[in-house]
Amino acid sequence: MTEQSVSPAGESFPLPRLEDDDAELARVTALADAARQRGQEVVVVMGVGFVGAVMAAIIADTVDPKTGKPSKFVIGCQRPSPRSYWKIPLLNRGQSPVKAEDPAVDPMIERCVLEKKTLIATHNSDCLKLADCVVVDVQCDFLKNDLGNLRSGEVEMNALEATMRTIGEKVPAQCLVMIETTVAPGTTEFVAYPIMKKAFQARGIDSPPLLAHSFERVMPGREYVASIRDFWRVCSGCNEPARERVVRFLNEVLNTDEFPLTVMDRPIESETTKIVENSFRATLLAFLDEWSRFAERNGVDLIKVIQAIKVRPTHSNIIFPGPGIGGYCLPKDGGLGWWAYRHILGFEDDIFRITTAAIDINDTRALHVAELTRDALRNMGRYIAGARVLLCGASYRQDVGDTRYSGSELVVRRLTEMGAEMSVHDPYVEHWYEFEKQDVYPTPGRSLARFFRNQDELPGLRVRKDFGEALGGVEALILAVPHEPYLALDPEEVVSSAGGPLAVIDCFGILGDEKIHRYLELGCEVKGLGRGHIQRLKDAVRRARRA
Repeated sequence: MTEQSVSPAGESFPLPRLEDDDAELARVTALADAARQRGQEVVVVMGVGFVGAVMAAIIADTVDPKTGKPSKFVIGCQRPSPRSYWKIPLLNRGQSPVKAEDPAVDPMIERCVLEKKTLIATHNSDCLKLADCVVVDVQCDFLKNDLGNLRSGEVEMNALEATMRTIGEKVPAQCLVMIETTVAPGTTEFVAYPIMKKAFQARGIDSPPLLAHSFERVMPGREYVASIRDFWRVCSGCNEPARERVVRFLNEVLNTDEFPLTVMDRPIESETTKIVENSFRATLLAFLDEWSRFAERNGVDLIKVIQAIKVRPTHSNIIFPGPGIGGYCLPKDGGLGWWAYRHILGFEDDIFRITTAAIDINDTRALHVAELTRDALRNMGRYIAGARVLLCGASYRQDVGDTRYSGSELVVRRLTEMGAEMSVHDPYVEHWYEFEKQDVYPTPGRSLARFFRNQDELPGLRVRKDFGEALGGVEALILAVPHEPYLALDPEEVVSSAGGPLAVIDCFGILGDEKIHRYLELGCEVKGLGRGHIQRLKDAVRRARRA
């Protein structure tokens, strides 16, 4: 029986057979040749996942400013594995393989595939032989072996190294290769370049590879496309010809008139820019964790403190960390720097005290939400074991459906370990694959389930869509993400739908004092990250009742 690749929507696609490769290459070659005759540059994007699929469409949507005609023909390439092959037939139908809240994504991919015919997808890496330019969007992950201990982790570079080897073996000598993946500093110059150079030498090519680096700053949400196309870029090349080529390419496909390029002298500087940028953000958020605990224990509302600080222009970017730092970048990028310092650049001393501590703090902050939930129920004379708990917000940030490394996942896992009966609601998330497919997602053996006990029933967890129905019989409500629908929740309606008073845990400063006060009047127990002032409100309610 032919092995299948199943899309997130459940559609199955048979994996291609080896005997299909020649016909597939002939198809791709004919289309590329026709595009080149139309004066279009052939660009291969390696990896059509979260970044690669949209980047491929942005390049394919490029037009010559003089003629107004398409100037690029893009081939998206994805290896034919059961886990990811389904992206290829979806793209070739003009459908996006990534779910996006940005209304520009789906029409752009459909337009480029079906109307402009400037975007195709293939599993056959021999398409690299046709390329004028290659954009590498292959994942380079940091694998954590212990929860809250970054130093036990390691960078997973096998996929990137294998891709660079394949590229070196197949691309034309004058093909520009641009690594867009966020990588450990030194990867482009000291890992990828030697791989390509060795492959070139084996092929008898005397010229140096034209290898460059330019990281993306993509943000999920309604500005997904703009965060790639209409945003500032940093780039660099391993040599002057590569630098000139990557600058020209990015000027052609991105909006560099309004968002000029920053050109660095070396790729390690470009790579370090991304790592420091994200480590700074992660560190700022981790810094507020200790002040969140301080606030809870000393009657301070950290939300009001932050609002007072933000008035000062020099501190306007201070933000409350919520129940953990999710998304693909901030939880891991500092680890790429720490690992590179030792394993690529060869230093033995450990200079990374702040960056590593920040990631460890962020990785475990969500566990405190479970403690607050337990304590709130205990104050009501109830126990967490057997309690029905509804978590609102599966994604890692407001008003998006992205669950990657969401702090909410740790909340669910810890409370499940403590015996709670968990349910979840999120208006933007259809499937929470971290639970539904925890044996194989994100990769086999790497689920966060391995850090907790009592996780066997969680693959049955499904995201609820009817909020009122989900509230029925709930004893604790965790407001984990400030999705817009949660901001307008009415305490009376919540308590009525739940069937009586419940514990309410605010993880993100969602509740103003008026609503907290009303929940307390209705007999609820309220706790929140950084919301130490709630005790004062509770005392005021008690005094009013005695009066």
